[in-house]
Amino acid sequence: MFEAAPFHAELADGPDGGRAFWVRAEDGLRLRIAHYPGPAKAEGTVLLFPGRTEYVEKYGRVSQEFAARGFHVLTIDWRGQGLADRMLEDVQTGHVHLFADYQKDVAALLDAVDVLGLPRPLHLLAHSMGGAIGLRALTRGLPVAAAGFTAPMWGIRMFGPVRPAAWALSWSGARMGMGHFYAPSTGPGSYLSRTAFEGNVLTTDRASWDYMLRQVTEVPQLQLGGPSLRWLHEALAECLSLSRRPAPEVPCLTYLGSNERVVDPARIRARMASWPGGRLEVVQAGEHEVLMEDVVTRGRIVSQLVAHYRQGAEQAQPAEQA
Repeated sequence: MFEAAPFHAELADGPDGGRAFWVRAEDGLRLRIAHYPGPAKAEGTVLLFPGRTEYVEKYGRVSQEFAARGFHVLTIDWRGQGLADRMLEDVQTGHVHLFADYQKDVAALLDAVDVLGLPRPLHLLAHSMGGAIGLRALTRGLPVAAAGFTAPMWGIRMFGPVRPAAWALSWSGARMGMGHFYAPSTGPGSYLSRTAFEGNVLTTDRASWDYMLRQVTEVPQLQLGGPSLRWLHEALAECLSLSRRPAPEVPCLTYLGSNERVVDPARIRARMASWPGGRLEVVQAGEHEVLMEDVVTRGRIVSQLVAHYRQGAEQAQPAEQA
């Protein structure tokens, strides 16, 4: 069994019995995973891949929705965020050496499924940066029956001349030993702690905003500031690489807020148009974090994802028996 890790159950507001553990990636970095239990006779386990700056407590209420519908949830603090090991002296910088390193974290999460004895089939739910990590994992054979995405980072939203400038600056910064510097217009401190609710790009729901703000206020170690130049370069390169790969043969359901202002909606629409049997659902008036919109929207999305997962499990069964 893994060593117990700190877990703020009162801030997560998830299903009873939620626990966190320390695990090690193959390169030695310490990561934190969390298990939100489902019912005794569960239908499977959702592997929840969070976005950049996120942490396991943030998905307590989402996990409660899945538990009520018959599923366990296993999620993770990616390297460099949450309570996982951070790699720079300035721990507020969102940093990664190589985007491919996140796949080492995915491998550690998969190992935990067996150590914890969680039920199969497995399903994927990936948000934002987790969407890029998840899509890459699917191309590498991630063993899930079905996949779901919310605002996946298959492209980063930038306007006109900003994109080539970002490429040039991030590339030169990484090459000249400045990869640890913050990307332009970003700095320390979480978006939640330095932004007013009015006009924010994450959610239109004040209750969800307050839920997230309380978490990073009461546990400031969960906060993460802007990305490093190295992270930006690696993320841009990964999005471009993924855009050139065919869609994996896994049933896919993706959600996109109609007011998305963080990731590139055009890349999401293009990917889903080419995904055999894939479906894109637009959440009207939704911002970047559609699972952090109001409780009715969250419940509707989780119910649709559960139906999608059940269908994926049924389709996978004959193949497994063949």
